[in-house]
Amino acid sequence: MITMSNMDDELEEIRKRRLAEVQKQQAQHQPSDMQTAYQQEQAKAEMEAQKQTILRQILTPEARERLTTLKMSRAALGEQLEMQLISLAQSGRLQSQIDDEQLKSLLMRMQPAKRKTSITRV
Repeated sequence: MITMSNMDDELEEIRKRRLAEVQKQQAQHQPSDMQTAYQQEQAKAEMEAQKQTILRQILTPEARERLTTLKMSRAALGEQLEMQLISLAQSGRLQSQIDDEQLKSLLMRMQPAKRKTSITRV
């Protein structure tokens, strides 16, 4: 006759083995996941460094400062402007460095026209 304590002991042993198997599988997969994440971070950092190098070459210090400020306040617009500047530089359409005034005009062209709202009282 099988007693309850024997069944409980067997169940506990099965649980321990299953837990050990799961932990072993996770340990095998985790280093590759961590390594992949590390490689992705390295590639991202390298791309960011390349972007900054290009921007340093095509922007004056004042324009770079304006771009940095813009990225802090409106990150999506700053990223979009960076991509546009880099594509202009890579296509060879820039003859000289972009100064602060040129950057402002480029920003104005990028932003959609705002509707002017006026309130009239009757």
